[in-house]
Amino acid sequence: MGSFRGHALPGTYFFLMGLWWSIKYILKYVSKKQKRTCYPSSKISFQRVELVEGIIIVLMALSGIGGEQFLNGGPSLILYKEGQWNQLNGWHHCTMYFFFGLLGVAKIVCSTINSIPGSLVKLMMSNALFVEGFIFYNHTHGREMLDIFVHQMLVLVVMLTGLVTFLEFLTRSNVLLELLSTSLFLLQGTWFWQIGFVLYPLSGSPKWDLNDHGNRMFLTICFCWHYALAYMIIGVNCIFVTWLVKWKLRRLCPSEVGLLKNTEREQESEEEV
Repeated sequence: MGSFRGHALPGTYFFLMGLWWSIKYILKYVSKKQKRTCYPSSKISFQRVELVEGIIIVLMALSGIGGEQFLNGGPSLILYKEGQWNQLNGWHHCTMYFFFGLLGVAKIVCSTINSIPGSLVKLMMSNALFVEGFIFYNHTHGREMLDIFVHQMLVLVVMLTGLVTFLEFLTRSNVLLELLSTSLFLLQGTWFWQIGFVLYPLSGSPKWDLNDHGNRMFLTICFCWHYALAYMIIGVNCIFVTWLVKWKLRRLCPSEVGLLKNTEREQESEEEV
């Protein structure tokens, strides 16, 4: 990750995972709330989605490990060289990718073997996040002030995401926790990009003074803006997915739309009473 690309790659992966999971969790919630037998979503289709997700996550992890090891003068799988440790930062990043690869394997196994509980996926996800947080906590020894600060913010996000994911493992199918974790994944993804811009400015861009306290104060505000962006993305996804489900429902089973509206009115009146 000692380059802009090295931070942009995991940032893109985390952002895409958070974006997709926000859509998937909202879709599952809206579909269950509609309770339509004619709607094409089902438990089997969601299991297939889990399988595809697992394969994609494994491929992401392998591409990340390959990039760290063999591109831009990486360690090339050599841990100890000429009497000293060889590029341990790269090995840190590979370890992070490896544990997310295990998450992908868990998704594949849980979607193909029914006897294995699906909650294993949440447990493996929380494990991967805690390992990532532990790695980045010990990743910035001896670096400049701003470099340490942006990584501290990353560790905060990662640890919070791991904690929320572990709560998901304990509670199961809580849409609020699921959306909270996806917002933190989105934040982690965009913050990786922010770290890349701060530490490795693109050609022609002014360099950041890594010892300027003003830059640290600005990045504190910037961090909050990143999180606000994550919530706006989830809000847009919620509006779009809800509209799409209702539009599909009207198209596939228009005779039941009136019944659905009446049921919703009855439920609202019962709640008022």
